[in-house]
Amino acid sequence: MQPLNVVLLQSDSRVAQSLVSALASKFSSVRQVQSLGEVRTSIAKQRTGVAILDMETASISDVEHLSREFPQACIVCTHRLADEDMWTAALNAGAVDVYPPSDTRGILRTALRNAALTQSAAA
Repeated sequence: MQPLNVVLLQSDSRVAQSLVSALASKFSSVRQVQSLGEVRTSIAKQRTGVAILDMETASISDVEHLSREFPQACIVCTHRLADEDMWTAALNAGAVDVYPPSDTRGILRTALRNAALTQSAAA
């Protein structure tokens, strides 16, 4: 079984620290990045299985491109506002779920579930 790696693109540093702390105990590697380019590099080079994207930093088309470019990666999006249209668009673009960034339990649960599914499909 390959190690489970996560890349996190989050605009709010406090939220990022909280997510990194929650994810670090369950994943082999949690890498916080500052740009979408770093997300792509991480997925490609470190075989990152989970990408957590702040929708205030990434766009719907970014989610769609990442989903097509890396179909094996689980993309979980976060957004501080409950914008149903944006959330639906993110899901249609390839995200597996969308959460408020404060819902660390939901983000962690979805990341773990989808990383496990990805690993079992690859085995």
